[in-house]
Amino acid sequence: MFAQGSFVASDIEQLKQAIAECKRLILELPEHSEKQKDTDPEEDEPNLQVLLEHRFSKEKSKSVKQMCDKCSTIIWGLIQTWYTCTGCYYRCHSKCMNLISKPCVRSKVSHQSEYELSICPEVGLDKQDYRCVECRAPISLRGVPNEARQCDYTGQYYCSSCHWNDTAIIPARVIHNWEFEPRKEINPLLFNFVEELVEIRKLRQDILLMKPYFITCKEAMEARLLLHVSD
Repeated sequence: MFAQGSFVASDIEQLKQAIAECKRLILELPEHSEKQKDTDPEEDEPNLQVLLEHRFSKEKSKSVKQMCDKCSTIIWGLIQTWYTCTGCYYRCHSKCMNLISKPCVRSKVSHQSEYELSICPEVGLDKQDYRCVECRAPISLRGVPNEARQCDYTGQYYCSSCHWNDTAIIPARVIHNWEFEPRKEINPLLFNFVEELVEIRKLRQDILLMKPYFITCKEAMEARLLLHVSD
């Protein structure tokens, strides 16, 4: 049992015994069996792997609180090898890496010369042939065989494996409607990569702070400063 959120001595001893028992069971598995591959960390696996523009770095953390972004199961750091992308922070088991279909979102954004400034530019699920725009898995609005999830940034539809219902502030809604409500979006880290949009937001906030001056200062009124910044 836990004592006010911390381990007591007996808990720590039981945990050590459980770890030792787990290691013993792994060693008793048939060599090179599928079960052993799922549990036994490969010490000779490379520290860095590049896949779909992800730069995967081998993790040394033994935390059991992480989830694999591919198979959506717990990463048991004590007995499983796992990797994290240094660009978009996508994490997965070593055994799941060859199954990944989602490219690195940071690299994807860096290749785009322009950002989507139209609000949710939907083209329709039929235009996508009722398939996820990223991994091409069959999807539908009825959820059979897979739920179609729309990204409010691109307007396109994704499967539940490629779109995790994360939310983010949408740049087009900020620019056109000054709306900062987070919406479902395929790339919640977008504002981290679009410095121009962050700068625009700060300029607009500064203008709002200066508005009382613009409407009370005689010289500002005569110069019609508010009209100059209206666009």
